[in-house]
Amino acid sequence: MGRWVLFSSIVAVGLLADQTTKLYVDRVMTLHQSIPVIDGLFSFTYLRNRGAAFSFLSEASWRLPFFIVVTLIAAVVILVALNKMRDDQKLAQVSLAMIFSGAIGNLIDRVRLGEVIDFLDVYWRTHHWPAFNIADSLICVGVALVALDMVREERRQTLSVGKD
Repeated sequence: MGRWVLFSSIVAVGLLADQTTKLYVDRVMTLHQSIPVIDGLFSFTYLRNRGAAFSFLSEASWRLPFFIVVTLIAAVVILVALNKMRDDQKLAQVSLAMIFSGAIGNLIDRVRLGEVIDFLDVYWRTHHWPAFNIADSLICVGVALVALDMVREERRQTLSVGKD
């Protein structure tokens, strides 16, 4: 499968999952409503986040244009990086597609609503991790896979130098 077909497929599935879940939560839950899934560990909790991760910059008046511009720059950088990759760098291609998909998913919310819908609430007793969504998950997993791919690529290059 060509890199652009793989990339587009992952982005499409990621965006569909992200936007469908957010629309569903917005339609069937009321803001701040929480539905326990695993008592004491995980709930669906409908929240809105005006900032970035951990509500960073949520009160800044210039936050929305800033987040839109940063996301668009990141999207262009990802597309340029993808275009420069070797065909055998499948893990990196998947990683960038996940990051791109998550970034665009949250961008859609910011443009449409001025904030991002979050609903995945992980906690231990009264200690809550900041709520997140599918787009955030795609970004985090994508970044972790990029790091793994970088380690693998470094190892591959070290091994190939050792053979010469």
